[in-house]
Amino acid sequence: MVQEQVVSIKSRAELASVEGIKSQKKNSMGRAWADILDGGRLYWLWTRLAYHDIKMRYRGSVIGPFWLTLSTAIMATMLGTLYAKLFHVDIQDFLPYVTIGLIVWQFISSAINEACMTFVAVSSEIRQVCLPFSSHVFRLVYRNLLVLAHNIVILPVVLVIFPPKVGMETLMLFPALLILTLNAVWLACLLGLLGARFRDLPQIVANVLQVLIFMTPIFWRPEALGEYQFLAYYNPLYAAVDILRAPMFGAWPDSTSWPMMLGVTAFGCGLTFALFTRFRGRIAYWV
Repeated sequence: MVQEQVVSIKSRAELASVEGIKSQKKNSMGRAWADILDGGRLYWLWTRLAYHDIKMRYRGSVIGPFWLTLSTAIMATMLGTLYAKLFHVDIQDFLPYVTIGLIVWQFISSAINEACMTFVAVSSEIRQVCLPFSSHVFRLVYRNLLVLAHNIVILPVVLVIFPPKVGMETLMLFPALLILTLNAVWLACLLGLLGARFRDLPQIVANVLQVLIFMTPIFWRPEALGEYQFLAYYNPLYAAVDILRAPMFGAWPDSTSWPMMLGVTAFGCGLTFALFTRFRGRIAYWV
């Protein structure tokens, strides 16, 4: 009789413990969702802060952020001409290919590099002002979209000189830009969490990206690899560039690009939300 009562008490305690853990997880998930929704509602704040970041970055400059546009135009022209000679290809097709690829790559690499400092860079604000953590993520992504908009100014000039074919495929630009923005959001959150905990991450990521730009078909075409071109097609960074670059030429992206990006987006969003739910409460302590 006594043993049965002891077993019954242990069972109720274990059940209460399990229910408590489930309740805690549910509350953490609810707070994470609330953080994301509240951050989205504060769009009027993080859009202005992102604009202010760019304004302060180029404070005192004559042409401001268009210095980045000018440097991108010079780099695309020089490298496009050089690689066209090296690979013996027609510069009329190759220069727009390199220019668009470089613009998209700069958006991706800049977003990834800055993502490592998403929360560390605003540590004083996190300590002083109670804002949703997601607002800092949205601020970073919107800032990089503004820089991308400045670089897009180069494209009309290039496309007028070297006019491409335009078709229905061009409409794929809009979902491509949307999927790239969504990936930038989860990367900013994920790398921001890891960067706040491990301060060596920004240096590691910066060095890796310096190598990846030459391993990704930005200045060369996948066909240049011959029988190993499949390595380029299964590169997520190439897929990210391809879904935005191909429609500008009136062509469909490679058959692997969209499935690759959709898979990466689904996996990245799920992983990031799980980690954000788990470690959201520690961000303020890490920074």
